[in-house]
Amino acid sequence: MSDQPQDIQQLSFEAALKRLEEIVRKLESGEASLDESIELYGEGDRLKQQCEARLHAAQARIDKIQLGPTGAPGGTVPFDGD
Repeated sequence: MSDQPQDIQQLSFEAALKRLEEIVRKLESGEASLDESIELYGEGDRLKQQCEARLHAAQARIDKIQLGPTGAPGGTVPFDGD
């Protein structure tokens, strides 16, 4: 487990999620001191925000196919999450 936080913006989604899981395990285990727990919580919050931003960006890039009157694909429209 890495004790040194990396630049969160540079982490892939998968790396950020893995680090967030490590932080949660460490906090839940109770092995961190109070000061370390506060630092870990802050890092975890930043990682959570980064992961959410990447998920929203990915969702915005997804298009769904819009069918024309004949049933043939007629183009795409932005993904609406439904």
